[in-house]
Amino acid sequence: MTSGVSRAANTRAFLEPAGTAKTIARYARGDAVFRQGDAGTHVLYIQTGGIRLSVVSKTGRKAVVATLGPGAFFGEGCLAGQPFRIGSATATAPSTILLVRKEKMQGLLHTRHATSDTFIAHMLARHIRIEEDLIDQLFDSIEKRLARTLLLMAHYGQRDRPIRMVPRISEDTLAGMVGTTRARVHSFLKKFRKLGFIECTGDLPLTVNGSLLTVVLHDQSPPSHTRVVPN
Repeated sequence: MTSGVSRAANTRAFLEPAGTAKTIARYARGDAVFRQGDAGTHVLYIQTGGIRLSVVSKTGRKAVVATLGPGAFFGEGCLAGQPFRIGSATATAPSTILLVRKEKMQGLLHTRHATSDTFIAHMLARHIRIEEDLIDQLFDSIEKRLARTLLLMAHYGQRDRPIRMVPRISEDTLAGMVGTTRARVHSFLKKFRKLGFIECTGDLPLTVNGSLLTVVLHDQSPPSHTRVVPN
């Protein structure tokens, strides 16, 4: 089975040959890559850095949909006929983004079948994750949703070797992703740190230990007196 790292390398090789109509753009932390309502003209690929995807409802309520790291596509809705962006993309760190025009990307997907398979796998994985997030919102506790969010950001189960150090992200953003308040996120992060599930000195970013999986895999997290040995 091809690893996530190998797939990312293959995708870069596919997108970067001479003659491919593309643009490489660089963004500082906090910069808008695109905003909700902008025309959808490009598929974007993260070379370095990170991106936060968010959406604002008609009533003004904002929700964070996902955070993405190197090797991820986004903005692919334009390939499915979406003329405008249905959400916003913001850089969570200094980022280098490769932009490929929609028409060129469609041509590449038709002619380069190996990477077409990779791209389809990416979209299916994103769809599965959205379904899992919805199930989390409906049935799981805030504590379990936060643990799962941190594990996903550290790429547990998505790579041969997780990155462990999650991208810099505010507690407010985590609260938006989990569907709770900043105070609850702060409280659970403090509990996770005390139990040895995460390592953090001062503000985020933090390091995620594999032991955090126990919160996701069990119906109840260990009581506060349980001794957990960090990996």
